[in-house]
Amino acid sequence: MGASSSGRSRDVVLLATADWDHPFWTNKQHVASAMAQLGHRVLYVESVGLRPPRFEGQDLRRLWRRLRRGLRPPRRVAANTWVWSPLLIPAAHTGWKRALNQRLFACWLEVWRRLLRFKADLLWTYNPLTGVLLALPQRQYQQLVYHCVDDLTAQPCMPSALIAREEELLCRSSDQVFVTSLELLHTRSMFNPNTRYDSNVADLDFFAQARDPRTLIAADLCALPKGPRLGFIGAVSAYKLDLALLAELAAARADCQIVLIGRLGEGDPSTDLKCLLAYPNVHFLGPRPYADLPHYLRGFDLALLPCPMNDYTRSMFPMKFFEYMAAGVPIVSTELPALRDYAELACLCATNQAFIAAVNRLLGSSDQHQRAVVPLEKLPPHCSYRGRTQLMMEVLERLQAAV
Repeated sequence: MGASSSGRSRDVVLLATADWDHPFWTNKQHVASAMAQLGHRVLYVESVGLRPPRFEGQDLRRLWRRLRRGLRPPRRVAANTWVWSPLLIPAAHTGWKRALNQRLFACWLEVWRRLLRFKADLLWTYNPLTGVLLALPQRQYQQLVYHCVDDLTAQPCMPSALIAREEELLCRSSDQVFVTSLELLHTRSMFNPNTRYDSNVADLDFFAQARDPRTLIAADLCALPKGPRLGFIGAVSAYKLDLALLAELAAARADCQIVLIGRLGEGDPSTDLKCLLAYPNVHFLGPRPYADLPHYLRGFDLALLPCPMNDYTRSMFPMKFFEYMAAGVPIVSTELPALRDYAELACLCATNQAFIAAVNRLLGSSDQHQRAVVPLEKLPPHCSYRGRTQLMMEVLERLQAAV
């Protein structure tokens, strides 16, 4: 594949905070895929872990998978895309362990980069602890980009003080910082004037399948009791999801089926779902394959974004927002700061009472419901991964040309 319309083809080493085969893709996998589609070559480096692992459940399975993959060379997963799973000492953030990890990581990255004939061109990172892995400022690569998509200092179980310190160094060392919310723009631009806001986006064509009448509704949705289906897709975790609001909604609308699709307690093991278990109209379906999500969205009458207001969500632009919109499902959401520019496209609610009232209003009138479905042509420009990634690469080309 040749050079893209965004300029010359580039070799990109992308440091992710998620494994490639995670069932719910986020910015990391989508941006890597979009880069490859635009003609760039990508070495996707799977997460090396930000927090100390818990030796139980999902963490144990992930550690075992990493042990099996860690000594293998990068595997090709798609055109222009390779995935490497580094094998390092978990959460080695200080002392000799940090020094050993840094040397191992840099050495093996150099080996695989040369084996794949990747130039030391563009280092693109999502990991605020990049300085734990590679010496900063990074002189080897032509450009260093930090794509900041969340305030990880506000996420439960994270080494917040360490992340804050290392992230400031990363911002100051980067040629360009991209952020996904205005709050992140405000806080990160203090460290680097080359900080640019580009909101989260969606895989429009994929989620638009839910608009097609030929798309079948998922069988387990059809098996639920009758009544409007109010759905949420994502991590069912207390720091992201307002469980008390959902309980209030379940009590107020006993005629509706509230459907939660996603891993329980992901990123927040203290999540307590007792307040929801008493309601027979709340259904925990667990995670579902990414490829099946349009079949669930096809069966939703409303899509929900009930978020608690905390330091994490104030800096968050939920990926689900444009995914729900692309699927043609009306949205009722907490009024997150990042969504205020899109108030005309969804029901943004400042209180629990307003949230429930919006649900009542959209379900009470077929005309109201239909008008809340945003036509695909009215979605904001550049809200696809390919479009946004191309814009970002053009920014980097201009930045490099100006040097």
